[in-house]
Amino acid sequence: MTRRASLNNRSTMATSEPKARALELWNEALRHHMDEHIESAIELYTKSIEVFPTAEAYTFRGWAYEALGRIDDAIAECRRAIEVDPSFGNPYNDIGAYLIAKGELDEAIGWLEKAKDAPRYDPRHFPFMNLGRIYAGKGMVKRAIEEFEAALKIAPNEPTCHSALKQLRALLN
Repeated sequence: MTRRASLNNRSTMATSEPKARALELWNEALRHHMDEHIESAIELYTKSIEVFPTAEAYTFRGWAYEALGRIDDAIAECRRAIEVDPSFGNPYNDIGAYLIAKGELDEAIGWLEKAKDAPRYDPRHFPFMNLGRIYAGKGMVKRAIEEFEAALKIAPNEPTCHSALKQLRALLN
């Protein structure tokens, strides 16, 4: 899981002129991204970073790269985001999700655990869900159930968790 559901959490950038301009560019990029104009979104995220580098712009540019199948570039962008702001949880989760996509489940676990602990992160339930997917894929049913249950404590109406839990509990019976 990545961030489509977290777009209400815009940014914590202050209001100085470069930061404000970077935020404007980031918001414009996000609109392009949501309209699936990925190339123009990448250009705007890049302009935002040039004006004032933020963890958000790097992370979302990574997400745009992922949409183009450029997974290694997406991971590199998330690493840049962490350098800018290690408290921002989204890039940790995204690296975990990208590693899952590459089939590197064991490598993803540490990144997802860091996302769970990040002080600034929304949607906080995604790393729990991603860990649940990993553990389910590895046949660790009870551990997967624990992760999905933890996700539901944060997002009680998340249908993916309810569906996964139903399937996992059926395996135990």
